[in-house]
Amino acid sequence: MLKKGIFYSILILVVVFLSSGFKPFKSENFEWFRVDNSENRTYIFPSMKQNDYKTMNVPFTGKFFIGYKEAIAFRESQGKYHRINSLGYLGKYQFGKETLKTIGIHDSAAFIESPKLQEKAFTALLSRNKWKLRKEIERFEGKIIGGVRITESGILAAAHLGGVGSVKRFLYSNGKRKCKDGYGTSIKCYFREFGGYETAAIEPHRNPKVK
Repeated sequence: MLKKGIFYSILILVVVFLSSGFKPFKSENFEWFRVDNSENRTYIFPSMKQNDYKTMNVPFTGKFFIGYKEAIAFRESQGKYHRINSLGYLGKYQFGKETLKTIGIHDSAAFIESPKLQEKAFTALLSRNKWKLRKEIERFEGKIIGGVRITESGILAAAHLGGVGSVKRFLYSNGKRKCKDGYGTSIKCYFREFGGYETAAIEPHRNPKVK
């Protein structure tokens, strides 16, 4: 009788122990990795504090549009919305004042203080450059020029960083024209560094305006 009592006591303890390992855990609803698929293409990352990424070489990898725009931003300003460089270029994506005017932004002070406006401006300029370079994209995409494979995202990045004219000179000279930006970086580097990203969602527009 005593042995049966010990047996059942041990059995109860084993069942209780095993049951404790299957207690439901409390799930938390983090706002990490939520994507806002609005027309402005804004995103929320694992941390909403930009300073959390200052030690990373490239804040966000991958070939999606989100990685594309953040790679360009890091190349231009280390992703800092309030950055103004020595040549007077403004913001996260380093816009010139005259370029801003072409997409409907005339208040540079308001621009530098508004991350939302800067994101809209970046998308608008890509749309404008895609329209201006639509023939070049169709003609040269997939070709090797100057030792670099030409892609739509590379063309648009090079246009953003070096201007539409520089892109055309490079392509039509078969890479022989050594076009550079204001700091002496060859436009060829932009074709290589930003090639192969997803930019199909950018619609070409002749005269986009940021509202």
